[in-house]
Amino acid sequence: MKMAWLATGIVASLVSAAAAQNAAPEIAFDSVPNFLKLPADRYLGEVAGIALDSNRHIFVLSRGNTSGPAYGAAATQLLEFNPDGSFQREIGHSLYAWSFAHSVRVDRRDNIWVADKGSDVVVRFDPQGRVSMVFGRKAEASDESAHPLAHPNPPLPPVDGMFRQVTDVTWDSHDNIYISDGYINSRIARYDSDGNWLGSWGEPGAGPAQFSNPHSIVTDRQDHLYVADRGNGRIQVFDTSGKLLQIIHIDVPPVPADAPVPIGNRPAEANAASGPLTMQPGSPWALCITPGPTQYLYVSDAYPGRIYKLSLDGKLLGWLGGSGKVLKRFGWIHALACPSENELYVAELLNWRVQKLLLHPH
Repeated sequence: MKMAWLATGIVASLVSAAAAQNAAPEIAFDSVPNFLKLPADRYLGEVAGIALDSNRHIFVLSRGNTSGPAYGAAATQLLEFNPDGSFQREIGHSLYAWSFAHSVRVDRRDNIWVADKGSDVVVRFDPQGRVSMVFGRKAEASDESAHPLAHPNPPLPPVDGMFRQVTDVTWDSHDNIYISDGYINSRIARYDSDGNWLGSWGEPGAGPAQFSNPHSIVTDRQDHLYVADRGNGRIQVFDTSGKLLQIIHIDVPPVPADAPVPIGNRPAEANAASGPLTMQPGSPWALCITPGPTQYLYVSDAYPGRIYKLSLDGKLLGWLGGSGKVLKRFGWIHALACPSENELYVAELLNWRVQKLLLHPH
């Protein structure tokens, strides 16, 4: 049963970070050359996810190791690397859930979680790499009606415990589980620490606590949930009951007219009424929150291909990067990991790689 958690009278309490902040400084940084060392017979495809565990082992979720036809091929591989970038192992080779990789996260107990957009399944692996929990269900290949997932408008009603193009997962301090569900259902699903369904909030739309593809989700130490509402060009912040606390719009520094476009035509200015804001400057694709006594939120966009550093109240503190193919440039950052304030790991779709960044703020 859908949980009616949306509070009334929230609009007056919303905080927007869209004040004039174009003076936010550009952050100097380096990218470590040739950081990941892949074996000779392994390759990355589009890198959809990146995460680190407590031992600083690096988990890379790639749309590689493909099989099947050119259209609709299964494309998911989960690789583990040592802190120095050397290859450790592949986890879940030929796993039933593997279809189209979307995100990987690691919880405080070093369980590894993968959201697979193609199979509509979220899988938890224990630190040894064995499946320990499964959420959602993959469509049966034997079904005579098996076909690519449809996008009827309006969408079909969501089903408890089922996903439609799931995107990401996070947890609160009590190990309750929150899953962003995703491209079609546009809601947040909630489970207890044992994996029991508790309910969901959100629906497709552009209003408060509505979503246009909740694409990434993270939690701070106060158990506030930050949701990258990508199609609406904003970050929405909730408590664990689904009450909307804050809406953050990133007021990006000016984008030069000749700023490189990673692929496709140069995005035209848009608004929520004219269609998704996915390619607009500052529209959030990926989120991560740092540990430490003061936490920071890092956010990426697709165009102009920057990473933004924000305080948790939404103030823009600095930015770095831009679109391109060489080191220190980015092609559709799909995931971020930030084990410290000045160390970032960046997963790129278009460039099929991971970059390790070392930041040098003023």
